[in-house]
Amino acid sequence: MSRRYSVASLRRRIATWREQIRFRWDLKQMAKDNPHLIDDIGLTRRQAEEEIAKLPFWQR
Repeated sequence: MSRRYSVASLRRRIATWREQIRFRWDLKQMAKDNPHLIDDIGLTRRQAEEEIAKLPFWQR
């Protein structure tokens, strides 16, 4: 059974993926440069590390 997606839904999905990657990349930079800011956004160090680990291996 094949799924059919509209072009609009595929664009939304790709946009969501890009937003997630950008958030994780920014979080990685924040953890490296200003780790005290992680608390300010309401994440624990462990939660931040878990999100960073979701980056593609070539971006970690």
